[in-house]
Amino acid sequence: MRNNINDRAGAIALCRIFGFQPKISKRIVEALGSCSALFGMSGQELEDLFGPYSKFRPLVSEKALRDAEQELERLESLGYRIITILDQDYPSLLKNCDDAPSCLFVRSASEPSEIFNSSTCISIVGTRDISMYGREFCTRIVRTLAQAPDRPAIVSGLALGVDITAHLAALDAGLPTIAVIPVGIDDIYPPSHRIAAGRIAAAEGSAIITDYPPGTAPLQINFIRRNRIIAGMSRSTILIESKAKGGGLLTARLAEGYGREVFALPGRIDDARSAGCNALIQQKIAEPICSLSTLPAVLGLGRSVIRRKADLEQELIARYPDNEDCRRVGIAVRENRGLTADELAGILDMRFRDVSRAISRLELDGFVSTDLLGRCAINVKIA
Repeated sequence: MRNNINDRAGAIALCRIFGFQPKISKRIVEALGSCSALFGMSGQELEDLFGPYSKFRPLVSEKALRDAEQELERLESLGYRIITILDQDYPSLLKNCDDAPSCLFVRSASEPSEIFNSSTCISIVGTRDISMYGREFCTRIVRTLAQAPDRPAIVSGLALGVDITAHLAALDAGLPTIAVIPVGIDDIYPPSHRIAAGRIAAAEGSAIITDYPPGTAPLQINFIRRNRIIAGMSRSTILIESKAKGGGLLTARLAEGYGREVFALPGRIDDARSAGCNALIQQKIAEPICSLSTLPAVLGLGRSVIRRKADLEQELIARYPDNEDCRRVGIAVRENRGLTADELAGILDMRFRDVSRAISRLELDGFVSTDLLGRCAINVKIA
């Protein structure tokens, strides 16, 4: 047990010393086989390792490890967890990155084994200056992923705009979500998202995580370093909206650098908030999201058989016994694939607003998906 404590404390100390150069701490752990062995080395051994003039040499000491042990004790007394890069529960994809942090600080009501590696992680990122278009499709994308046979965990950065939209949509859809913050685990940034952060930490399989030690301020460079964790722990990254420069765009490029799949929501060529997305698509770094109904399969979240007409009718009757509009519209979509709400209203002789309301309900419940042009299709059936 003592060795386990030492290793966690050692990982915290490594984070404090080499936090902005995580490649060094990872190489140290790989070479020594533990997170604490460095702090037991003699002065000559440290000089041989770092050289006589290294800025790191004076920082590596027994006192640094003792201070980290005290910090570990305090954090655990507050209910936080510390996961080291050597732990089985450390995110497996992130561990493969050459700049993976030596430890992650975790705030969650769930066990680490329920948070990391139990679900496929999909990161959804983008601009803080989100448009109505971006907000709508960010929410619809998350709802669509919630209907996949392999339900993913949604990873983002708790920032304004796309990030918080993705987190809240995941919570509302019953998906786990992981927020990677640019400050210490004892803080939340932005402060306006404290209530949302509380919801995330309390939700099953969800968590607030960071590699920043307690007391870290939200400096601009911290956001850049934070983004590598979002990209690194995710199998795929989806960029919703981004200007020509921005944190979401950087995260997408980091994901591409890690060899991960990148997707982007196309936008108008004259909309500054879609400039980053359109550029990634043009550069063939990102695949465009052109259909919500096929997105889960494209992301590798599973394929299923299409609903048969008889099955669909029975499901609609069971789900909407008192909502004739949903039943009629659902059957009409099944029989007339690719029509818009306006076209369905004409076929059914219904008011557009009633058809639109029914489509929204059917989409929320996983029966229907619509593409970027508003054309409707029946979703695949979840096994």
